[in-house]
Amino acid sequence: MKKIYHLKTCSTNARILKEIDPGKDVELQNIKEENIDEATLDFLKEKVGSYEALFSKKAMKYRSMGLNEMDLTENDYKKYMLQEYTFLKRPFMINEDEVFIGNSKKVVEAAVESFKKS
Repeated sequence: MKKIYHLKTCSTNARILKEIDPGKDVELQNIKEENIDEATLDFLKEKVGSYEALFSKKAMKYRSMGLNEMDLTENDYKKYMLQEYTFLKRPFMINEDEVFIGNSKKVVEAAVESFKKS
């Protein structure tokens, strides 16, 4: 599978997509229009080790809902990400067995390199 989950209205995500320059064989999914599904979220969790690693604590709802004051479990992280796209770190980039989560320079460079090779 070659797929990038992104937020279409995010300028950072747009810049990253431009850098990656995905080919026609890469599916793009705007998570605001269609949130990630449970099977893909579980696949990503297996790759990175935890749901917490996929969860964005920068989301405004994280504080407004008081989640920052709770001891969230792995099941909680999963539940909130499936309910609300804003809790997903983004973009999520899948290139076959490789996954890249987030927008740090190191992650983006690795994703660009991976997608260029394929």
